[in-house]
Amino acid sequence: MDKVQLSIFIETNHPANKSSIARRKPRYGIGSNDAHYITTPMVNGAQLWDPAYMAWVSMLKRAYNPKCHAAQPTYIGVTVCEEWLLFSAFREWWLENYREGWQLDKDILVVGNREYGPKSCIYIPSWLNSFTTDSGASRGEFPIGVCLDKRSGKYRSECCNPITGKRHGLGRFNTPEAAHSAWLKCKLELAAQLKHEIDAIDPRIYPNVVTIIRAAE
Repeated sequence: MDKVQLSIFIETNHPANKSSIARRKPRYGIGSNDAHYITTPMVNGAQLWDPAYMAWVSMLKRAYNPKCHAAQPTYIGVTVCEEWLLFSAFREWWLENYREGWQLDKDILVVGNREYGPKSCIYIPSWLNSFTTDSGASRGEFPIGVCLDKRSGKYRSECCNPITGKRHGLGRFNTPEAAHSAWLKCKLELAAQLKHEIDAIDPRIYPNVVTIIRAAE
């Protein structure tokens, strides 16, 4: 069964009781599990996790776990809206919006958004998430898409095709700026080629994809 079916199965077959509710603690000191069923029941000696609950906990972790922030500093300052601090409210949205194998995104519908909530979040495929992620934390001293070729002393430009996963070498340039311009041109061309696939996910997304890419200029 898919994850939505699994969540409904757990809800239907594992009602909460006073004891299970009493054992609940706030997630990351802020999230309240108010489900009327056991979200992590034991089944045949093994613990089963409700996928909706896992998605909710993962979202809270990104927003409120200092260890996550140490590993991924881009999440520092991210919050969850008051409504979604209740698991039941998040799950209601999740049941309607989850797409199997896709990832929860908070800032492709509202560029620059820093809060998880029903008005700004959407599930998108991993290739689109990767395509719009600025790897600024890992790219070092040079502009995005640029690295120094120590053998030639020039700046190499590369761009990854999000569908094939293959990296395309765009040449070597005398300046980081020229190499970055080649990356930007390739990135925008790829976005245009993928517009049909992006529009099929949600027609509001494509203009924001272009905005996010251009923000790296």
